[in-house]
Amino acid sequence: MSGMNQQHPTKKRLMPISPSVALQISHPQSMIQAFSAPPLRRGRRPSMSAANNNSAMATCIRDLVEDEEHIFRSQLPEVQVPDDITLPEFVLQNAESYADNVAFVEAVSGKAYTYREVVRDTSRFAKALSSLRLKKGQVVIVVLPNVAEYAIVALGIMAAGGVFSGVNPAAHISEIKKQVEVADAKLVVTNSSSFEKVKELKLPVIVVGEELIEGSMNWHKLLEAADRAGNNFVKEDIKQTDLCALPFSSGTTGVSKGVMLTHRNLVANLCSTLSGVPQEMVGKVTTLGLIPFFHIYGITGICCATLRNKGKVVVMGRFDLRTFINALITQEVTFAPIVPPIILALVKNPIVKEFDLSGLKLQAIMTAAAPLAPELQTSFEKKFPGVDVQEAYGLTEHSCITLNYGSIGKDNLAAKKNTVGRILPNLEVKFIDPDSGRSLPKNTPGEICVRSQCVMQGYYNNEEETSRTIDDKGWMHTGDIGYIDDDGDVFIVDRIKELIKYKGFQVAPAELEAILLTHPSIEDAAVVPLPDKEAGEIPAASIVMAPNAKETEDEIIKYVASNVAHYKKVRLVHFVETIPKSPSGKVMRRLIKEKMIEKIRAEAAS
Repeated sequence: MSGMNQQHPTKKRLMPISPSVALQISHPQSMIQAFSAPPLRRGRRPSMSAANNNSAMATCIRDLVEDEEHIFRSQLPEVQVPDDITLPEFVLQNAESYADNVAFVEAVSGKAYTYREVVRDTSRFAKALSSLRLKKGQVVIVVLPNVAEYAIVALGIMAAGGVFSGVNPAAHISEIKKQVEVADAKLVVTNSSSFEKVKELKLPVIVVGEELIEGSMNWHKLLEAADRAGNNFVKEDIKQTDLCALPFSSGTTGVSKGVMLTHRNLVANLCSTLSGVPQEMVGKVTTLGLIPFFHIYGITGICCATLRNKGKVVVMGRFDLRTFINALITQEVTFAPIVPPIILALVKNPIVKEFDLSGLKLQAIMTAAAPLAPELQTSFEKKFPGVDVQEAYGLTEHSCITLNYGSIGKDNLAAKKNTVGRILPNLEVKFIDPDSGRSLPKNTPGEICVRSQCVMQGYYNNEEETSRTIDDKGWMHTGDIGYIDDDGDVFIVDRIKELIKYKGFQVAPAELEAILLTHPSIEDAAVVPLPDKEAGEIPAASIVMAPNAKETEDEIIKYVASNVAHYKKVRLVHFVETIPKSPSGKVMRRLIKEKMIEKIRAEAAS
């Protein structure tokens, strides 16, 4: 893999760095003290100089793969990944040539930021964070819906040397608190809607918006203070190998973990993902920003990818079908990353008939959060002829997109329908027997493993899970079962991991089971996914109640709902006498699921 600065993660203890001197803007002394703890750092890298990395690492990789019989690579040529450039620098490169172009516009309010304003406010916010004594490697939690300022907040954190960690604003306070504690976060950025919730965290809070809320720092006032401070502050020496993002993922085990991603990881992923975009499309793509920006797909795959190619993001904070269609038409959206439930609505909901779609500029949609049923894809293509339907496959642990539909404008390289696409440039993929670990040939299902510069550095403070996910040769084990055919198209056929995909959101059965077992009347519980036409999958609970317990299904559902975000709610409860388990004690989820489906069908038939 010549031309690549291939690096494999090490699993060493995270070490703090020395604090830097920062300019002070007037702020409470307690706030200064809040930032006194050591910053978050990843493990150390191999001590190979940048000048010698390419050839030496290429030789190293060839040695590593000599014994691997079936390793697959992209049909496209490798792409160069620039050295010594941070993610904010990379995505805002050449922004001055598009200074007056709109970068972000909110679909409902119309609030907009040009590229000139994005560059300016990213720099201002980075300066403000430095003045607040945010040290390199420290985590800033962002609890925001999709807003025009979101990418500015994230890039500003990274430009200051901090680590961006997004949280679903719909999350329960206990979930937010857990992420704050695990990440050892030093600051929270939110809006007025979530302030009452996050103020319980006892951390300094920046509120984005016009409101002046007691006990918080206002976004605009903070930027104005940074302007008055000038350039009299110490700028962090940020390296490409420094951490810049800590998204949380349930991984393959269902327990939420911090995924350590560096500037290099994300820059490399963007280089691979965008390699097929023709130069003539730069500055001309309008992307719908509905996928949550707190997710790596939203912030990297939508915001950063669009900024890199100098397009426009139409920001939507929540899904409403009329608002959605109106945004597609009035904002002349050309590319819409969405999830299958939205595709279903576009196909079946009568609201669509209220609109004149003759002026629609939409060229392509992409779904990556959940499988797209072939019959649904066919129905969409009939209703929206000329709109390309693309599927992709990505992982938080791999910095976002891993496989995609093909190269825009290169029909001969486009993958077949109903696949998750083809291998991106600079990636190696293999499919292994889950039991023996042996690599498998084409057309043979096995666990998907990937190796590239995009692979995470590991799970924060969790060496056991890191070792389980990334082996000693740098292969990341995804937990998904798939195969590659003779044409290089990849198909997903099953999941080893037990995550439930509800409307594209990840729901961990282990988390819901733990909550259920805190109920005094529940003796045992297991949560499994049941197929659902609209949501893709719904969480369903099989429950063993204590003797003489009188709680109803609705009461159990409400109990779980009071402790989790709305998308994690249990949607169905079945009361049983026992939870089937293997001799080793493992819950037999497939059997539970089959029995539930049988019961539902029997009840429907009676």
